[in-house]
Amino acid sequence: MDIILNQYYLQIVIFVLVNAILGVSIYMTLSTGQLSLGNAGFMSIGAYTCAILTVKAGFPVYLAIPIGGVAASLISLIIGYPALRLTGIYLAIATLGFGEVVRVIILNLKITNGALGISGIPTLGTKISKMLSSFGLSRFGGLTSQQTSNLLVLVVLIFILAFLVFFCTRLNRSRVGRAFASIKADESAAEAMGINTTYYKLLAFALGAFIAGMAGGLSAHLTFFIGPKDFAYHRTVEILSFAVLGGSDLIIGPIVGALLLTMLPELLRSASEYRLMIYGALMVIMMAFRPQGLISEETVRFWKHKLGRRIKQ
Repeated sequence: MDIILNQYYLQIVIFVLVNAILGVSIYMTLSTGQLSLGNAGFMSIGAYTCAILTVKAGFPVYLAIPIGGVAASLISLIIGYPALRLTGIYLAIATLGFGEVVRVIILNLKITNGALGISGIPTLGTKISKMLSSFGLSRFGGLTSQQTSNLLVLVVLIFILAFLVFFCTRLNRSRVGRAFASIKADESAAEAMGINTTYYKLLAFALGAFIAGMAGGLSAHLTFFIGPKDFAYHRTVEILSFAVLGGSDLIIGPIVGALLLTMLPELLRSASEYRLMIYGALMVIMMAFRPQGLISEETVRFWKHKLGRRIKQ
């Protein structure tokens, strides 16, 4: 029990869940075959929107986080309509440029405090603890206030991630999900069959931006500080790596990728000087021998067949 309630391990699990939500955001755009590298930019829009609303405007956290997601989604609609006329590497470059433009704008705005960033952001755990204290529920089972707040944050993040997985699963089985799959398989054929490819691509783009904005808001309220460096190029590569490692065919793929790539730095602390080299080697190996990622539809079918045979035996 002491290991489970250890603050260090709780923080790692919390960041794993936030990165898993980011993995869902990149999955949403990849579900239509779009290689978007703008998720870090949308994450920064959500994070700064939430931080400004809570720190400077006094908005409650539970209201500021969805607003941050909506703000990112609205911006995605503005830049998405012209950008989604591009495909492949051209779309990737355009969205990567968008992320850098957002970072430079944040760096030069007075309201975002420029390069100094925004500090003193109220943490999600503190807000939840205060809300429960107002109902006379400050501690549970002799836990400290810090342990209680971290566990409550953990429950909230698990609920959000579970809802997103449920939403994406239901979406994939719907008419919209089938349109996404057809566009990913062959956009020209989908358009010839009467599917409004521009509409569905823009919808996937906006949904991915909303989820990334929400993740940015959650990330901002899990720390005391955010700055432009938190959403630089390395963040874009990290989010994309979740799908590259875990796979983008199924919703579970980027989540597994987020889990592995968030845990890996903790396992490589003794070899921190070689961490980036190990990351690069891992990505090269994956692209060479497992380009579809660790989890694909074939992987799931294989294990279902194998488990089915064992059950029959």
